[in-house]
Amino acid sequence: MKRPLFLFSILLTTLSMYGQSGFIENQRVFPRVAQAIRSKEDSLKKQFASAKLQWPAKDVYIRSFKYDSQLEVWVRNTSAEPYKLFKTYKICALSGSLGPKRMEGDYQVPEGFYYINEFNPKSMYHLSLGLNYPNASDMLLSDSIKPGSDIYIHGSCITVGCIPIQNDQIEELYVLASHARNQGQDFIPVHIYPVRFSNNRSQEYLERNSKEDKEYQKFSTRLKEVYDYFEENKKLPLISVNRKGEYVIL
Repeated sequence: MKRPLFLFSILLTTLSMYGQSGFIENQRVFPRVAQAIRSKEDSLKKQFASAKLQWPAKDVYIRSFKYDSQLEVWVRNTSAEPYKLFKTYKICALSGSLGPKRMEGDYQVPEGFYYINEFNPKSMYHLSLGLNYPNASDMLLSDSIKPGSDIYIHGSCITVGCIPIQNDQIEELYVLASHARNQGQDFIPVHIYPVRFSNNRSQEYLERNSKEDKEYQKFSTRLKEVYDYFEENKKLPLISVNRKGEYVIL
């Protein structure tokens, strides 16, 4: 039986019940990943120790801000802990404008709530982490025939709708995410926001650019609700998608 979309939960960290023991070892057979582990793992351990974080992180959460060109990496080791910010990377190239992705070829970076569904060790863009676009909301609100696909966080600093960072940064993130997967986090959440809502300049930019678009105002307000929840609690809320494709905090 097909699962009703409005019951689709995208707080997928709560589903990470089964480990992926051996995932790291399976990734090591790929030369780029093996090199990334050799060059980045020791540095990551030292960075975690300096930040008083436990290595390896069992739970990773990623936030991206389009206008602010930032990609945050948050970590924790048990579901009872609040997330702690590990690092912020600069997104080094942009395409499209504010607003969600709604069709193939629009060059838009999606906005909404996703998770990593692919580790690509042989990417055209060095290394890449695939996102589950289109998600349940996108399938209701985007073009029904060609909503688009193949959205990644990747290296090489070029983009036609993805989230690019520098090669040394994607190596760090790939190793960090691989360890979390190996520790049992089957679903690494990735939240993509138009702006950092707590930054007044960014919020004003969003307001100026959406003042004639009531639908986008409503959409971005739903995103802000999740952003505000996390800012207050440093935990992720349970999020669902209703029959209209709207995100709803449960």
